[in-house]
Amino acid sequence: MNNSIFSDRIADVPRSFIREILKVALDHTFISFGGGLPNRALFPVEPIKAAAAKIFETFGNDVLQYADSEGSKVLRELIARRYKTKKGLEVLPERVLITTGSQQGIDLMGKALINEGDDVVIDEPCYLAAIQAFSLYKPRFHPIPMNGEGMDVKRFKNLMSKIKPKLVYTVPNFQNPSGISYSEATRRAMAEIISGTKTMLLEDDPYWEIRFSGKDLPSFMSMIPENTVTLGSFSKIVSPGIRLGWMVAPDALLDKAIIAKQAADLHTSYFVQCMVYQYMVDNDVEKHIRLICDSYGKQCRAMMDAIKEFFPPGVTHSHPEGGMFLWAAMPEGASSRRLLDCAVKEKVLFVPGDPFYIGRKDSNTMRLNFTCSNEQEIRTGIERLGNAMKKLLPSR
Repeated sequence: MNNSIFSDRIADVPRSFIREILKVALDHTFISFGGGLPNRALFPVEPIKAAAAKIFETFGNDVLQYADSEGSKVLRELIARRYKTKKGLEVLPERVLITTGSQQGIDLMGKALINEGDDVVIDEPCYLAAIQAFSLYKPRFHPIPMNGEGMDVKRFKNLMSKIKPKLVYTVPNFQNPSGISYSEATRRAMAEIISGTKTMLLEDDPYWEIRFSGKDLPSFMSMIPENTVTLGSFSKIVSPGIRLGWMVAPDALLDKAIIAKQAADLHTSYFVQCMVYQYMVDNDVEKHIRLICDSYGKQCRAMMDAIKEFFPPGVTHSHPEGGMFLWAAMPEGASSRRLLDCAVKEKVLFVPGDPFYIGRKDSNTMRLNFTCSNEQEIRTGIERLGNAMKKLLPSR
């Protein structure tokens, strides 16, 4: 088909690099650290089956009907109660919008806020699906490098003195891809810089309940509520296949997001909303979350121990306190793309760092997922990856 038929907005948006890697991962002789997948062994299969069977008794035939764009009232109330119980945040159910995965929330913010050429500040490295979603609206990206405490505050403050961005995008807890969490000092400094401006901060927070060490830190929503949109998800604590997330936003912006959602899908599956609500009220969800955290903590520690044993000197990595990812960096000048070619021969996969940056064609960094392999597989896979590194970096 002639490319002239396609819209300008889609022309320069690349396919997801991770989705392409996952095709190779279908070969089960590979050990893959490439996906961003929760551990399927931890899905609450039987409780979900029971919830699905019960919803007709609870909600009647309406579970098969069209529903409100805003989402199920009882589910939004449940989400608001969990913010109060777990974070001490007073969230009005009326400020919660149910979305088709939190990824839809990113897209809705692009539709509601971004015109071509608008300034958008992002982490560097940044969640690649956010880059992909925002790219459709052709903003001017301003990546701010991450350090061990989150976005570099000095650079952020300097940038904010020069431009007035529409949006600042962050993943403050166990960031995808780096695994880094923003320190409390960084959060408060950024909130002070943004407070009183017209800039919106999009707090993408799908991992906050998956903490296996350290202490919980305050949400941007608690510090600058009128400048913050928070995204949450059931993907990490229930299942990603249900595609159920939510957005908490100030009234005026929420109204625009609802209009954008109505144009996209009318409403998120009401059947799925009812099923998840039933599961949440009928089961000890906190016990299940503790199980996930315990498992992921062991897997993360297994990966860091294996890295210490098998990676060559000069390779550094992050030390996540939760979430699903670890970020590693080879010495400057090394190519993670070339490493992937070597790793494929060793039957191990990872995601090179390039897709998590704007305009960078090669990097020395990589994202490693530790949630989808058991501890022995992690050890074997990291040994294979270490062997690939030693072939690529023989003189280092």
